[in-house]
Amino acid sequence: MEFRNLGASGLKVSAISYGNWLTHGSQVEEDAALACVRQALDEGITTFDTADVYANTAAETVLGKALAGERRQGLEIFTKVFWPTGPGKQNDHGLSRKHILESIDGSLQRLGTDYVDLYQAHRFDHETPLEETMLAFADVVRAGKALYIGVSEWRAEEIRAAAALARELHVPLVSNQPQYNMLWRVIEAEVVPTSEELGLGQVVWSPIAQGALTGKYKPGAELPAGSRATDEKGGADMIKRWMDDDVLERVQRLQPIADEAGLSLAQLAVAWVLQNPNVSSAIIGASRPEQVTENVKAAGITLDADALTAIDDVLGDVVVRDPAKTQSPRRSEMFG
Repeated sequence: MEFRNLGASGLKVSAISYGNWLTHGSQVEEDAALACVRQALDEGITTFDTADVYANTAAETVLGKALAGERRQGLEIFTKVFWPTGPGKQNDHGLSRKHILESIDGSLQRLGTDYVDLYQAHRFDHETPLEETMLAFADVVRAGKALYIGVSEWRAEEIRAAAALARELHVPLVSNQPQYNMLWRVIEAEVVPTSEELGLGQVVWSPIAQGALTGKYKPGAELPAGSRATDEKGGADMIKRWMDDDVLERVQRLQPIADEAGLSLAQLAVAWVLQNPNVSSAIIGASRPEQVTENVKAAGITLDADALTAIDDVLGDVVVRDPAKTQSPRRSEMFG
């Protein structure tokens, strides 16, 4: 396993991290989830990402159980706050001081740990003063409940404003967690340059585009039984944007590039993400242990310039690059 610094901080994370969104506590039975975490540990993954909202807190509980007994100093455990985990009442969501300070205690209890290595703002909160949010995060850090602070899916200008406050408050704001893959590159124009300037690293999710970049979905063909594209619990909604014959045909045309590099299409996709020097770690998920084993082989792979150019040529105009696609919802629109 390759290890990288998380942004400009001294914290080392595994280049491939394990995340349990859309799986643990919902789509995957607990025994299978525990087996996947065990396989991740066996493959050298030390960085684990979750969130309180995943499976409405169940994902944190499962991860805590899976990591119980491991040497805590040898792990990096990340979680997040923003979305509601209760009945959705007025203070059950967002980044108010009340919600942050109550949520961190719940997450720690479920994870079975005294602290998380990284506590992340899961979206930007348009309805709470950023000063209030950052001061609450500073208090979480000073209480020893989190070592570092990060954000997820924040725009460049939001990251810049948070970084200015973080410097004033002496809070280690070190990361952003965006969606990023060959097909979805909206962070490249603005978020990545801003993050590089300010010392934040990217911990990216969906490096294989929810499975669309694995090649298992064929243009014009029936969706594979049991695949994410057929999952009505949430997986189908996330992947449907890529279930377009033009996109799927281009993905099939990536196969010779993967073959030339000695990689599967999934490994090529993860390796591609890790070529970006601002990426500290790529999050993979799994419903079976063998998926973990396959994807970790992308760590330490260097794709040459010809391969990167060939990928761009194949994908062409199906790649999404518009920075405006990064946006956080307004709570009043979601919950009234």
